[in-house]
Amino acid sequence: MFDMRKQFYLFFILLLSTTLTAQSGPDEDQLGSWYMYIFNTTFGDGPFGVQGDLQYRAWDAGGDMEQLLLRGGVTYRPEDANILFTLGYGNITTGAFGDSDATTGESRIYQEALLPQKLGKRFMLTHRFRYEQRWVEGQDTRTRYRYNIFLNVLLNDTEMKKKTLYLALYNEIFINGQTDIGNGREVERFDRNRTYLGLGYGLSDNLRVQVGWMKQTTANWGKGQTQLSLHHKF
Repeated sequence: MFDMRKQFYLFFILLLSTTLTAQSGPDEDQLGSWYMYIFNTTFGDGPFGVQGDLQYRAWDAGGDMEQLLLRGGVTYRPEDANILFTLGYGNITTGAFGDSDATTGESRIYQEALLPQKLGKRFMLTHRFRYEQRWVEGQDTRTRYRYNIFLNVLLNDTEMKKKTLYLALYNEIFINGQTDIGNGREVERFDRNRTYLGLGYGLSDNLRVQVGWMKQTTANWGKGQTQLSLHHKF
C-alpha cells in the first residue's frame, strides 16, 4: 500500500497531466454540460449489490447531444475487505458535434475495482481501476484501461451525511488497449484525460448533489464541461 504522502503526490501529478495539443474536433471554446444520476445499493447484509449511472452529455448547454449513456452492474464486496468489485454493461449513443443528427452506437462490458480510504478525519480518497471491452459501431472490437483517483474533502463535518458540504476533485486517464480499429484506421494509445473540480452537498444521508467543472482532453481536442450530478445510495 502507498503511504499518505505518496498518494497525494500521485493525485496532484495526475491532476496536472492534461496538456495535449488540440488538433481537430468540436468547438473548444464552447462550454458543454453533463447531467448525471449515479446510484448504488446492496442486497440486505450480503456481499452483493448493484450500481449504475444514467448520463446525458451535451456539446453545449443541453440541445446538442454529445452522449447518452446507460450503465449498470452487479457489485461484490468480499468479507472483511475494503474493496468493491463490479461486473457491468453500458450502452452508449454518441452524437456528432454541431447541426448533424448522426449518431454512433456502442455496447460495452466492464470490470471494475474500487478502493476507498479515509485519510484523517476529512479526506476521503478512492482509487478506481476499470477495464472495458468495447463494441463501437463501424469499428473492430477493442479494449480500454481507465484509472480514476477521487478526493472528497469534507468541509463542515467528519462524515458524509445530510448537510455535509464537501469539495470534490478527481482525475481520470484512459488508455486504449489497441490502436488499430479496422479498415486501416488507427487511434492513439492515449484516449483521453478528465480533470474535475466541484462542490457537493448532502441533501440527506443517502442522497448528494454535486456541481462542478471538468476539462476533458482527448488525443485531438480539449473542452470544458459543467457537471450537475445526483449521487444516490439506497
